[in-house]
Amino acid sequence: MAAGLTISGLAGAGGVGVETIRYYQRRGLLAEPRRPHGSGMAGGIRRYGAEDVRRLRFIRSAQAAGFTLGEIAELLALDAGQDRQRARELATARIEAIDAEIAKLQQAREALRRMAGACASTQEGPCPILTAFDG
Repeated sequence: MAAGLTISGLAGAGGVGVETIRYYQRRGLLAEPRRPHGSGMAGGIRRYGAEDVRRLRFIRSAQAAGFTLGEIAELLALDAGQDRQRARELATARIEAIDAEIAKLQQAREALRRMAGACASTQEGPCPILTAFDG
């Protein structure tokens, strides 16, 4: 990677599209390298390095864990500052949010199980599943 990656190469290395890279740059999550010979199209092609790939993969992994882009920006800032306590607080808050979402999904699953059981128990009248969502 001595010569560096183009934006397309960076996107491929991170498993995202070029527009995602540009969006992350607009949000301040990824740096936009300078063109090697000035500005504009005549300035040359921007090149990205190993640190850009690492940062992009960090962003994608944090998103997969459910962090918002705002939280990811804070985590990236903490990465440089070594603030373990704040990183732990963010992770703990994320765990609590995931636990709440799991509880909500478990409740929905149980409600659907009850409706499916009621639907299977009789052939008379309207289906309880359909009437439950009728309003």
